[in-house]
Amino acid sequence: MHRKFILIESRQAMTSNHAEQARARKMADALACGIDDAFISRLVERFYDTVRQDDMLGPIFAERIGDWPHHLTRMKDFWASIMLESGRFSGNPMRKHIAIGELDEAHFARWQSLWDQTLDRIAPNAAVADRFGEAAQRIGESLLTGIKIDRGGLAAISARAAS
Repeated sequence: MHRKFILIESRQAMTSNHAEQARARKMADALACGIDDAFISRLVERFYDTVRQDDMLGPIFAERIGDWPHHLTRMKDFWASIMLESGRFSGNPMRKHIAIGELDEAHFARWQSLWDQTLDRIAPNAAVADRFGEAAQRIGESLLTGIKIDRGGLAAISARAAS
């Protein structure tokens, strides 16, 4: 029994070490191409300045965000966790987006368009723009899928796939 426990403990340590190494590589790679906290901060600030003025998205955010500095800090932590593996963000973005009853494909497409426009203006290079753009696309698709499942179950996803 003692030998089995040591083997399990050893595997857990190897897995943990592998995960730490993978996170460190991801962060080093991101930093090498120009992704850092300063860029993330600038991106989030500029993007949400644009969102707040947008005819489609602005009113949705205005209804829900009372403390913009707090929201921006959370979004910076979110993107640092995604792009730098910082681990600073904790929360449930899916639940927050599901709670907004009127969100649909058009809203996500508009969000992505504004995000990409912001990246085109301020990203230090194409690699940074591509990484953030692709991450946002994956996140948006995941959120939209979750919303559709919440609203209509798996049948809503099957109907979408069939069309």
